[in-house]
Amino acid sequence: MVIIGSGNVATVLGIRFREAGYRIMQVFSRQPAHAARLAEELQCGHASRWEEIYPDAAVYLAALSDDALRGLGSELTLPGRLVLHTGGSVPKEVLLEVSANSGVLYPLQSLRRELRPFPEIPLLVDANLPADRQRIADIARSISGQVEEADNETRLKLHLAAVLVNNFTNHLYALAAGYCRKEGIDFSMLLPLIRETAGRISRSGASFGSPPRA
Repeated sequence: MVIIGSGNVATVLGIRFREAGYRIMQVFSRQPAHAARLAEELQCGHASRWEEIYPDAAVYLAALSDDALRGLGSELTLPGRLVLHTGGSVPKEVLLEVSANSGVLYPLQSLRRELRPFPEIPLLVDANLPADRQRIADIARSISGQVEEADNETRLKLHLAAVLVNNFTNHLYALAAGYCRKEGIDFSMLLPLIRETAGRISRSGASFGSPPRA
């Protein structure tokens, strides 16, 4: 496997794949220092120029920004190789110029390289060629116990829902923390309530409810 990217998603998935027995051949990043840092952690080679990418890997995992994924076909062609991107809102067809054997392996999780142990990572998969779909699903199952096929529309809807439950909720927490600082009260007093609310959702599902009573 070759990892294209060196950010949080590339780091976490690269480590998970290495732990699952995959041989990581190389990390690519346009930032040489970033490529070298992740390559040291994955014990593999690294490159920062497109012409240096290892040409004979079985799988190429492009963990890049949405804009970078859209431009990848102008930089790289890997005919006959399985090339996967990790974007939630990017269609599976975005990598067809790189390889017809391309698809999606999208982690439905907020990933940070510095947080250990890593959280459970649900994976959504899709393929441009039906023959590749099972192979991608098998690759996903090697690092996750929750793997689902999801077409472009379904994946985009789940991505939007993920933004609501993660980014938007975190913004509300930040607003509450700011309010507590302004009023001179202890935000940590709210943490048991936050944990209980999250636990209740996992047990009973989400619903509109009343604030805690005095």
